[in-house]
Amino acid sequence: MTHSFGTTPKADNPARDITLANGILTLTLSGVWRLDRPFPPLAPVKDALATSPAPRKLVFAATAVTGWDSRFLADCRAVLVLARERGVEVEVSGLPEGAASLLDLAAKVPERQGAARKTSHAAFLESMGDLGLGFAQGVVNLLEFLGEVTLACLALLRGRAVFQRSNLVTLIYQAGVEALPIVSLISLLVGLILAFVGAIQLSQFGAQIYVSTIVGIAMVRVMGAIMTGIIMAGRTGAAYAAELGTMQVNEEIDALKTFGFSPTQFLVLPRMIALVLMLPLLCVYADLMGILGGFIVGVFMLHINPIQYLTHTWQSVPLANFWIGLVHSTVFGVLVAMAGCYRGMRCGRSALAVGQAATSAVVTGILAIIIATAIITVACNIIGV
Repeated sequence: MTHSFGTTPKADNPARDITLANGILTLTLSGVWRLDRPFPPLAPVKDALATSPAPRKLVFAATAVTGWDSRFLADCRAVLVLARERGVEVEVSGLPEGAASLLDLAAKVPERQGAARKTSHAAFLESMGDLGLGFAQGVVNLLEFLGEVTLACLALLRGRAVFQRSNLVTLIYQAGVEALPIVSLISLLVGLILAFVGAIQLSQFGAQIYVSTIVGIAMVRVMGAIMTGIIMAGRTGAAYAAELGTMQVNEEIDALKTFGFSPTQFLVLPRMIALVLMLPLLCVYADLMGILGGFIVGVFMLHINPIQYLTHTWQSVPLANFWIGLVHSTVFGVLVAMAGCYRGMRCGRSALAVGQAATSAVVTGILAIIIATAIITVACNIIGV
């Protein structure tokens, strides 16, 4: 008795005719079995294997197959899996020679244990333990880096630090002159915004002249330093992390250690010097650009006399605010440089790790700037400055 579970091929599309006779299930394949063609469904094969009595053997007849690719192998492999699940013997000799040999090879090589990706969820206590261990290891790494930087600074004071002076000049230029355009734009806009916010309230009382006081004190005391520090964290800190991370990937840092050079002295120290020297200067420049932004609003929109505006700014901004701003900027220079260099020196050895190091450097630098600002502000309030 013969049963037919077939499909009629159209043109040269793949087709699978299924016949069951004397306990032998025959799959007659024809057409071009390639990815760009619609494959017949496997449901008829499942139905044929599920008939009662079940077939003893499954054979292929593929003399009419005129072309095939990897998807044909995947389809045949799926048929083999269905047959073996039901204990049906399979004969692949009727397939094209290359396909038959590949399927035999796949059947002879067992799947490696643990190769499949598994999704697992750690217990809550285990997750908390991992977080605690990771935090402790991060603290140890940070303290180790701080120790290395301290030793490098001591070597610099003794005149024994080893690094390229020409490289220091390049780093100073990159951290200073090349940062002027973005610092100019951001500081000018911040000054404009502060002046607008102050003018909205002060104009109600006819006290527009005090816009100069608001802008001057805010920019000189803290805003100029904060905005410059954040700009340098996003611009220079990320660049330091990416540069050192790439050197870590290329094993250049390992080469320095092999030749007896201290990577901290050779790579980290000049970058710290460059930022510590340039950030206070950029802060003073940002103060001037912010005051210029307030000057534009006060003179051209509030119609304040230019000389009066500048004179009132000079008289209302104490010199102590200027020094507080310089202290802020110097501390920010150290923090941004250390954040960028620390993330770069602790970078993994892959392109993904370099990107993560650059991102972490920016986040760490900005967070350190905010925390340092809070601490310095509280300290100034305590000593009455």
